[in-house]
Amino acid sequence: MKIFISATLRSFFNREHEIDVKGKTVGELLENIIKEYPDSKNAFYDETGERRGFIKLFVDGEDRTGRDYAVYSLSEKSKVLLLPVIAGGAPSLAQTEALVSDERRKEVELDNTEIERFNKHLLLREIGVKGQKRIKAAKVVVVGAGALGSAVIQYLAAAGVGTIKVIDSSAVALEDLQSQVLHSLRDVKRPKSASARDSIRNINRSIEVIAENEDISADNASELIEDFDLVVDCSDNFKTRYTLNDACILNGIPVVFGAIYQFEGQVSILGHNGGPCLRCVYPSPPPAGLVPSCAEGGTISPLAGIVGSIQANEALKLIMGIGEHLSGKLLTVDTLYLNSSVLNVKRSCNCPLCGDTPTITEVETYDYEDFCGLKAKEDEVPVEGFTPEELAKKIDAGEPLKIIDVREPHERAILRFPGAVVIPIGQLVRRQKELDPNIDTVFLCKQGKRSILAINTLREAGYTGPMYNLKGGLDAMKDIVLANEGGWL
Repeated sequence: MKIFISATLRSFFNREHEIDVKGKTVGELLENIIKEYPDSKNAFYDETGERRGFIKLFVDGEDRTGRDYAVYSLSEKSKVLLLPVIAGGAPSLAQTEALVSDERRKEVELDNTEIERFNKHLLLREIGVKGQKRIKAAKVVVVGAGALGSAVIQYLAAAGVGTIKVIDSSAVALEDLQSQVLHSLRDVKRPKSASARDSIRNINRSIEVIAENEDISADNASELIEDFDLVVDCSDNFKTRYTLNDACILNGIPVVFGAIYQFEGQVSILGHNGGPCLRCVYPSPPPAGLVPSCAEGGTISPLAGIVGSIQANEALKLIMGIGEHLSGKLLTVDTLYLNSSVLNVKRSCNCPLCGDTPTITEVETYDYEDFCGLKAKEDEVPVEGFTPEELAKKIDAGEPLKIIDVREPHERAILRFPGAVVIPIGQLVRRQKELDPNIDTVFLCKQGKRSILAINTLREAGYTGPMYNLKGGLDAMKDIVLANEGGWL
């Protein structure tokens, strides 16, 4: 049968987006996948042999990664999708309760200018005057004013959402302008939250805009979302996503989740009317470095607009209580191969946050590395590394070194390291004989995270040669001058 592979996992499958593998059960299917693609074992299972929680296996749109997943029977016509979190059980209802109550809706009025401005909404039977007044009365938090946030913020503002809070601690960079259409060249180096505030005011000056230039944390998450109707998660890192998820669930505020990677996107509604939360869908994020981040893997410009527009659409439907929505469902979109699916996801009775016997009762400050199972054990040898300056001196001095580049091919097309041997992280174990245990081996990637995982992977496989990480990765080495190259790296 055909198995469809999400982009974040394709490095373990020779870059294929679909493969043909036989199997009568899910367990047999996974065994055969690993036999045919040995590198995929590290993606599916951790060093103890436990199946990783960040990968979901859907069969014909249903999540089959529960406790009895291995014995679930398959047919030749089964459609199988391997889907990791890139960072939903109540059924979808045709009519749902609006997030904005009738009392609040009746407290607002539409003036003549607004009637003209929102004429196309007023003509829609599902929206009309009542729906538009709910939109005006709504209070929405958008976390992240980057690529996804650009589309979400602009469409919520254009639709007339009365109060929009934008939370983002970063500044606009030149490379952001490819997909973050909320900002312009004049905004480079400005806080994204401030740039977003100005853009909203340019769209509709009657909107109340609150710009928060800070990170989401356990200390401030509940306070930042307090008294708001809805949160739209447009963040770009797992720590923020899980902290925000916890705060929203504990405060009874639904989340419109969105994520993108390369050509793929995901959208869901979390924590709404007894539906699942992020911890139900993905109990844990992937270990840092196992799959490239959006910053490392890139995204095509329109993808954020597509996914962000769907998020904004879901947010408006929830505000008004109209149509079907993605609570209990996960929408996946692959714009490269024109595939899309709506997958059913359920609340987990064992979820520590929203399950039958929750153990998380407040937003907690947690160690991200410990949460992901990355914390070094007491008997584990720490990963040593070189700074860019130290590595440059060793290269210039002609010291014997072997440099291994574990990045993906498209990343190396942008920036190559002189003399580096290319071994993708999924191939390291079976290609370890190419390393010389008598000399220092330096591993590098874009940001210095995947290279740490590479070193630990080889240690687990029994390699004993000296291994070092390039601290900060190639991002930290961009301005280093190598004498033997006659210029900058």
